[in-house]
Amino acid sequence: MALFRIADESLPAISGASVTLRVPQSGDYTEWAALREISRAFLVPWEPVWPADDLTRGAFRRRLRRYVEDLRADLAYSFLIFRNSDGVMVGGVTLANIRRGVAQAGSVGYWVGAPFARQGYMTAAMRALIPFCFGTLRLHRLEAACIPTNAASIALLEKTGFQREGYARSYLCINGKWQDHLLYARLKDDPD
Repeated sequence: MALFRIADESLPAISGASVTLRVPQSGDYTEWAALREISRAFLVPWEPVWPADDLTRGAFRRRLRRYVEDLRADLAYSFLIFRNSDGVMVGGVTLANIRRGVAQAGSVGYWVGAPFARQGYMTAAMRALIPFCFGTLRLHRLEAACIPTNAASIALLEKTGFQREGYARSYLCINGKWQDHLLYARLKDDPD
């Protein structure tokens, strides 16, 4: 049994300055699929290859089942990001690869829809997620990795208190090829 586990998928929403993060629900499918589709060209360079059926309702249902299983097992927490002013979905963020015991760590991944890029929504989402990770989940360390040419991601991580710790060769298979990544981390006691 995992330490500090949240009991079920009824995880409360996390409110931030201009966004709210909440667990994806089946009713989110249409908005999620539309945002991902119009953002495909924008996202493809930074993500794993999309399965052929990625934007189908069936694939979304499978995704939701995996999210619930991961949440129940304290392995990952996935959220969609909604703009507070009108409730529009702007992206998503996931805390994954949670390690308990002596590590108390997890890895952050994120995406923002093309129409909402560089408007501060992901910064607001990260600033809302960080206290949840360190407070509610009682983690000690958050990690993130980004492709060295992704200037927006580098700026996001550094703006939200992550520090560069290293360089990993052929770290993740992104857009169909193994790519080097910059490694970042933020510790619970790091200053804001």
